[in-house]
Amino acid sequence: MPSSHVNEPRLYTFVFALLCLSQVLFSASFNMIIPELPDYLRAMGGEKYIGLIIALFTTTAGLSRPFSGKLTDTIGRIPVQIIGTLVCVVASLLYPFVSSIFAFLLLRLFHGFSTGFKPTATAAYLADIVPASRRGEAMGILGVSMNIGASIAPPFGSYLAAEYSIDMMFYFSSGLGLLSALMVLGMKESLENTEKFSPSLLVLKKTDIIDRSALLPASIALLLYMSIGALLTVGPDQSAYLGVGNKGFFFTSFTLCSVLSRLVAGKVSDVYGRVKVLRVSLILLSLSLTYFSMVDSPNKFLLASGFLGFSLGVASPAVFAWIIDRCKDENRGKALATVYIALEISIGFGALFSGWVYGNDPARFGLTFLLLAGITLIGLVILFGKNDVVKTIN
Repeated sequence: MPSSHVNEPRLYTFVFALLCLSQVLFSASFNMIIPELPDYLRAMGGEKYIGLIIALFTTTAGLSRPFSGKLTDTIGRIPVQIIGTLVCVVASLLYPFVSSIFAFLLLRLFHGFSTGFKPTATAAYLADIVPASRRGEAMGILGVSMNIGASIAPPFGSYLAAEYSIDMMFYFSSGLGLLSALMVLGMKESLENTEKFSPSLLVLKKTDIIDRSALLPASIALLLYMSIGALLTVGPDQSAYLGVGNKGFFFTSFTLCSVLSRLVAGKVSDVYGRVKVLRVSLILLSLSLTYFSMVDSPNKFLLASGFLGFSLGVASPAVFAWIIDRCKDENRGKALATVYIALEISIGFGALFSGWVYGNDPARFGLTFLLLAGITLIGLVILFGKNDVVKTIN
């Protein structure tokens, strides 16, 4: 049970709200373009590379995590957040000028640096400013912020592309990224002893890459987030095949239901423990993927998307609060980066795996999600006999 909240700093402050709003805009910026990217790539003749749309994005996000983790723990949380959002600004401005498959894929690689930097620093900043006994609740609300942007933006992006032009969608995406950066620009740095940036900080030692205390949560993250890669890769085609009018609706269903579960799941993990919540979430996730394998109508498809989002919403706050519980305070950036690396690998592998199994054959939609349901259950084996390891709250 968490300790008393007496004499602890408040959770819901103006800075907390501003941080969450910045996260909403950041999430909206890169998510609003996702439903339209498969057709955008097809128009260039790159249909066989659709699985790389998400995989390349997550590759650079994952590769940049050790750097963002180290910089978050040295130069500060605010500069790293700004770097991540500015990548979104520049990348979205460049999409309208891409005219070849190679250039498009290269730009997806570049765009991935945004999520390699911003979420790591944002989560570390949040951990610095919230009460220790309410970390799960705080991480849940931060996740809700990401999901709000992800739920609202994709249908709006598809609307802009259909009613105006796809270039207008990209420019609007860039503007949202700029607003996100401006919101954190005036915040007070939460890292007490910051260093000035120097190129030597980009030289990584083995101890800079992985935080050992985060390896157990990272192993669970590897199994949890493959489903997102699959949904983002196969979802647009399955949505069109089943006759869902707007390709962004399935992601809206996913994220709205994730918001609902995150609102309470983080707080539940503060009370009952991270491991117990994660066991329940893994079971729910496997069931949702199994249901996905059986959908045959637009309504069932949207329901399955929501069930999947709800299941991941239960898991995410517990995973990230568990990381903060287990790591040393001075290594928060590195520990969060470690689990984000696992997250990006998971999403990227899920995208590649689902693209390979699906193979542009609608008859294989079911098999794709059924295989992922089985893989997810490995997490229950990993958590067998495991307990929460929570540091003493000062």
